[in-house]
Amino acid sequence: MKTWGIKPLLILALISMGLLTGCLFEGEQSLEEMDGPPEEEAANTDVTNEEIENDDGEEIEEEESSTVERELYLLDSNGMVVPQTLELPASETVAAQALEYLVKDGPVTELLPSGFQAVLPAGTQIQGVNLKDDGTMIVDVSPEFEEYESEDEEKILQAMTYTLTQFDGVEKIKLWINGHELDTMPVSGTPISEGVSRSDGINLQESAVNDVVNSEPVTVYYPSQQDGQEVYHVPVTTRVASGDDVYTSVVQTLLNGPDLGTSLLQPFNDGAEVNEAQLNEGVLEVSFNEAMLTGEESKALSGEALTSLVMSLTNLPDVESVQVKVDGVEEVLNEAGEVISEPVTLNDVTEVQGL
Repeated sequence: MKTWGIKPLLILALISMGLLTGCLFEGEQSLEEMDGPPEEEAANTDVTNEEIENDDGEEIEEEESSTVERELYLLDSNGMVVPQTLELPASETVAAQALEYLVKDGPVTELLPSGFQAVLPAGTQIQGVNLKDDGTMIVDVSPEFEEYESEDEEKILQAMTYTLTQFDGVEKIKLWINGHELDTMPVSGTPISEGVSRSDGINLQESAVNDVVNSEPVTVYYPSQQDGQEVYHVPVTTRVASGDDVYTSVVQTLLNGPDLGTSLLQPFNDGAEVNEAQLNEGVLEVSFNEAMLTGEESKALSGEALTSLVMSLTNLPDVESVQVKVDGVEEVLNEAGEVISEPVTLNDVTEVQGL
């Protein structure tokens, strides 16, 4: 009789322990889920390597390599936000990693080209990234992010936006600090409640076009140089008149040159004029007068001018390559004396510069 009395008690005890253990495990899981901010605030949904595609829509195989090239937007010695391609360790969390390499005194320090610096305040931690279905990437950063100078506010936004929107599917970014959404930037109050995209521009330059309603922003590229080092190209956003002839307007903007007083260089000759620009199945044919060419005996198109044209024009919708023509010249030569016989793509000019 005593045996029958003990067994039910033992069974009951075991069942109770099992239930208690289940509760403990369930509670532990909940704590893990609460470790990071909720999905709506900032989760760790990063862009994966499998989601990265090249300009031809082909997936890039990165997992087998120990390093991978990333385009990071850094500050040059003149305070301009400039893309630089660096070799980073291969990572599954590519968006968060790219942001970590924008932090001053962070892992990018040993990789910085001479004269360049990171843009995010030292000590900033990337606490989470979350790519939404509408193409918005939510970025949650630590409070150290607030420790920047007011004149750097737009540069920080531009560097983060352009770095992240290089990834497939990322259209704009929204910022959070410690799990709380920002409607304005913390120092100078720049409005960001709607998110920030490339359409907001980079290295903003005043335009001769004052009619905002009948104009549109475009980003063009001018060469720059630091202390006699290699020439690199800087993106600048300005406005051009809207209309069917936007291609000619963009070329004319380039020919007009950058704002006076900037560190940017004018790669085009005085007297150079654009005659016509026509798009045909992705190839933009642009014709110029002979003043576009440099040299006395063997006239050629300078490499800096060609790069500015191609980087600026392939930035426009539907333009895949650029064919340069010069009135009265049967064959246009480059600086090496070679005939530019085929349309020039963005890859053609960036590979030459090592961008």
